[in-house]
Amino acid sequence: MNRIGMTKHFAAASLLAPAAAVFIWPAELWLLAVFIVWLVLVAVFWVHTERREQELRMARAASAMQQASIRTLNHHRHDWMNDLQVIYGYIRMGKADKTVQYVEQIRERMLTESKIAKLGIPSLVLFIQSFRTISHSLVIDVEIDGDVNLAELPLDGELAAESIVGIINAYRFAIRPGTGDAERLIVRISRDEQQLSVSFHCEGIIKEMDDWKLKCKRALDNSPLKLAENGLHSASVMLQAQLGK
Repeated sequence: MNRIGMTKHFAAASLLAPAAAVFIWPAELWLLAVFIVWLVLVAVFWVHTERREQELRMARAASAMQQASIRTLNHHRHDWMNDLQVIYGYIRMGKADKTVQYVEQIRERMLTESKIAKLGIPSLVLFIQSFRTISHSLVIDVEIDGDVNLAELPLDGELAAESIVGIINAYRFAIRPGTGDAERLIVRISRDEQQLSVSFHCEGIIKEMDDWKLKCKRALDNSPLKLAENGLHSASVMLQAQLGK
């Protein structure tokens, strides 16, 4: 508990003294008046500290989001510099075919980034885009079939996004770290007129399968996304949400 929270609870506890006095000497009206004034002051102080705590929480959340955004931008800048160096190298060597091929790879990556940005839930978009800054043992490849905007679908997009984040984190904490490159998690998102489908497949090794399955199931509590038939097995998860009436 922080200092503000402790002060708030100490103020509430201070009511015990005047309350006890009123209980012991109920005929003393001035004690009742003191208790009422004391109660009002404590209530005002409690409300003030609640607002202060809320402001501090919002400030910390904003600061954390800003730091995550800065780290994400730095990673993207690093990637852009690498891309430019590769393209420049191919041009200097006169390898036009290699240059075209590499530019095509960049174009495909940019199309994927654009689809991620259009998922419609800011918290999910930021989580995916900044994932490389928080995990070094696992990388995620997101494949989106067409344009999917969770905020525009006839379901609770926020809860669906929370489930996707929860399952990715279940993989993140369950993956067995290797000595080489980071393990890869493939996330596929698609939809048609009837349903939204989200699948996860990890190429790495899960340390404790039972614990991983438990975390995945917890991530789906109250979620519009449900496990498909045989949707949780090995290192894969298949989710579906019905969209039709």
